[in-house]
Amino acid sequence: MRDSAATQTLEQLDRVTKQRLVDEIGQWHHSIDVGDGVVTPGGKTPLHHHDDINRLRLPSLAGKSVLDIGAWDGYYTFMAEGAGASRVVALDHYVWSVDYQKAAEYTTRQLVSGQQIRAFHTLPELWDPVGLPGKRGFDLAHRLLCSRAEVIVGDFMTMDLSPLGTFDVVLFLGVIYHLEEPLHALRRVRQLTHGLVVIETEAVLLPGPPGRPLWQFVDAAQLNHDPSIWWVPTAEGLRAICLAAGFSRAEIVSGPPKRSRLRRGQPMNYRGVVHAFC
Repeated sequence: MRDSAATQTLEQLDRVTKQRLVDEIGQWHHSIDVGDGVVTPGGKTPLHHHDDINRLRLPSLAGKSVLDIGAWDGYYTFMAEGAGASRVVALDHYVWSVDYQKAAEYTTRQLVSGQQIRAFHTLPELWDPVGLPGKRGFDLAHRLLCSRAEVIVGDFMTMDLSPLGTFDVVLFLGVIYHLEEPLHALRRVRQLTHGLVVIETEAVLLPGPPGRPLWQFVDAAQLNHDPSIWWVPTAEGLRAICLAAGFSRAEIVSGPPKRSRLRRGQPMNYRGVVHAFC
């Protein structure tokens, strides 16, 4: 941290100082309680997190080793620590390399002008894999919470996975639909898992017979104005790809909302969750 107040010991950080440091980050994705009544102002509100936890149906993490792939601001990393996990590893790269304050301003400009939204990593003014502007929130929360979670900056799809070891629980939340090669990604996840992987993703309910294992290709920021989204599966498609990746069993724990009705045959997006077991 550049600010001199950030060099103070944790014992010296009062509520006002904590709030100021949180406010200086500018762009938060997760809402994280960092103590003294200070909660980071994430786009994912505490209510969103509550609903997400209910959908994820996580097992007890007490005494378990947990890997959080795509940690971002670290909500699930710190949640696992608080739940008594014996080892917690936070891994990210893409999000930590993006200046999301500038990315939000860029996206707004492109929408207003009707121009294409390009992938953030192709724009030098937004992409900094050395300075890691998108990691500032995680680093601050890690410090304020006195976290002992291991932190790894690496591209999950290309890095050497062997030093990581294997984990009882792998969290793969909001990641797979951003990857160009989801089957290859799940095979890599399988290498790290000796228990359970929890996969959460944007999913789609399509017109026609239910239960079809399909993946819908998305390109050119067609969904949520996000240029990093490539694939959106049906719930059955997500379950099927887990089996193809080598997991022995996969269960849909959160599928389409009950009583879902497609308007005039149009697809409906929702958030799906699958548990895959070794």
